[in-house]
Amino acid sequence: MSMTMTQKILAAHAGLTAVRAGDLILAELDLVLGNDITAPVAIRAFEQLGKTDVFDRGKIAMVMDHFVPNKDIKAAEQCRMCRDFCSEHAVTHFYDVGKMGIEHALLPEQGLVTAGSAVIGADSHTCTYGALGAFSTGVGSTDMACAMATGKAWFKVPAAMRVELKGRLRKYVTGKDVILHLIGKIGVDGALYRSVEFTGEGVQTLSVSDRLCISNMVIEAGAKNGIFPVDAVTLEYLRAHHAAEPVVYEADDDAEYEETVTVDLSQMEPTVAFPHLPENTRTFESIGEIPVQQVVIGSCTNGRLEDLQLAAEIMRGKTCAPGVRVIVIPATQQIYLEAMEQGLLKIFVESGAVVSTPTCGPCLGGYMGILAKGERAVATTNRNFVGRMGHPESEVYLASPAVAAASALTGRITSPWEVTA
Repeated sequence: MSMTMTQKILAAHAGLTAVRAGDLILAELDLVLGNDITAPVAIRAFEQLGKTDVFDRGKIAMVMDHFVPNKDIKAAEQCRMCRDFCSEHAVTHFYDVGKMGIEHALLPEQGLVTAGSAVIGADSHTCTYGALGAFSTGVGSTDMACAMATGKAWFKVPAAMRVELKGRLRKYVTGKDVILHLIGKIGVDGALYRSVEFTGEGVQTLSVSDRLCISNMVIEAGAKNGIFPVDAVTLEYLRAHHAAEPVVYEADDDAEYEETVTVDLSQMEPTVAFPHLPENTRTFESIGEIPVQQVVIGSCTNGRLEDLQLAAEIMRGKTCAPGVRVIVIPATQQIYLEAMEQGLLKIFVESGAVVSTPTCGPCLGGYMGILAKGERAVATTNRNFVGRMGHPESEVYLASPAVAAASALTGRITSPWEVTA
């Protein structure tokens, strides 16, 4: 039976020779992830199950990243619950203040995910790791609890959509523009419970950072997961981060896809998702004068070193527009350190921006950048729903680090091509 990449990984982890779309399977897991918001719910459920130990202390990761350093008493109590649980069960991969980072940037950096692995996380953007040729998807906290106890999870095998990439991106156009374009094209339910499988000669022109960003946001089109083929770029990244030995799966030539979408990377332009859905995308030929009060550069989508380098290149020697609050958040401690050593943080601070410790804070309206009524923000985050970053009458515009940096300089939504011409 012919299978896609995702189907082959799921079949292997279920101990089956083949699976097809719609099959219900019980699969063994290589990693179970939780954070300071979702893990406490899972811990309570774990205890209600009457379990006394986790299935494998080396295959569970908990990352304190949403409200840390703790913003209030409730956040502190939730982190303490995670801290106590991981201490009691000797969980190997526990990341707290000083060692943590935004989870979906941290786990690949720490080599905890490799090609061919099966990963679930109690966070919807767990689909990020498909960039490395893994099957990864978000689940609820109860599923996380059962997985911590058994090392297994039930799945309905997803049907597949193929996205064929060709060409090469132009300067200041990034993976963020690609995924926003795709979501704008197919809609927020265009890949509903499908595996989005990226193929084509254009794949090899994309950096791992671009691939991680693209995989991260397939959930915004309703996908179960996104996945990239494993190539020399992938393998070099995995070796550099001391990941476990990869298992490479390739889709069969006659694998079944419900739909194929072609994206010409060479034709991509800086793209912005307007409120209040990621599918509400526009390019600059149809964007007028839209002033902004805040710019956020960071998150699990775009807080990697490559993102900060791009933003710093545009902001170097320039000053942020008056009345614009610019917040830069390196996604991990390692990225923070590398950005500091490269002088990127100096560029941001001298331009008038602030630099934060790694945190998800503003992305979900937690802290470190809450919007007031009527305010607008350009953000490199992944969601712009009503009230996502603060007041229900505020607005979030999703964009790349290049667009965000350009907008920081002008005080309005601006193409990077405009300020670098």
